[in-house]
Amino acid sequence: MILTDSLFVGIDPTSGRKDFGYVALDANLNLVDRADVDMENMLAFLDGQKSVVVAINAPARVNRRLVKKKLEDESVSPQRTFRGVDIRLAEYELRGRGITVTGTPSREEFCPAWMQVGFGLYQKLSKMGFKSYGTEGATNQLLETHPHACFCVLLEGIPFPKPTLEGRLQRQLALYDKGLRITDPMDFFEEITRFRLMKGILPVDMLYPPEELDVLVAAYTAWLAASRPEEVTRLGDKREGQVILPVSELKEKY
Repeated sequence: MILTDSLFVGIDPTSGRKDFGYVALDANLNLVDRADVDMENMLAFLDGQKSVVVAINAPARVNRRLVKKKLEDESVSPQRTFRGVDIRLAEYELRGRGITVTGTPSREEFCPAWMQVGFGLYQKLSKMGFKSYGTEGATNQLLETHPHACFCVLLEGIPFPKPTLEGRLQRQLALYDKGLRITDPMDFFEEITRFRLMKGILPVDMLYPPEELDVLVAAYTAWLAASRPEEVTRLGDKREGQVILPVSELKEKY
């Protein structure tokens, strides 16, 4: 059960000009805050909340070579060498469904900078008392999600590239249809006139930038996971970090 004054925060360590981009939704899916901040201000904002569920668009941990072990155990050829499997189980499962995601190496020093920033955020939130999603009685919880995978499952297919106009429209429409109190992206077309189109003047300010769409879908996933846990799916293994997606069932292929 969620509290009426709970916040649901989506965080992306790859967005914005500082370390993090974030948005916060209330229990009614109103957008109540959004900003680009550094680590100190991110933690201060979260520490000031009475009850908050955080969804982070970054891996929680490095891989534990579970995929390699799985493939070795299933192989009929004991001497076979597996390459290109330095990824987590959740990422392996997503790729198997046709959803392209970045793999997380088994050693932190081999991870890109944005992943290492994410690891640091998980660790600091844990020290602040945040518990893993699903912990009984915990008012402050955190979970891992993946924005591209979220949009794939919400749209039931691979979306247009996110920097494109059609990709932004598609993603914003998916979120609007899920009840987020944001601008209806279909209003974009009502603002297009022959003159504006000829002059290249499009009302793009009605659409969220790709980075904000990524944190919006993370915040929505946090809200759904807390309010309707039967409507989310967990992928992967807890030892490496599970990815939470905002649908109850996944398709075999996207």
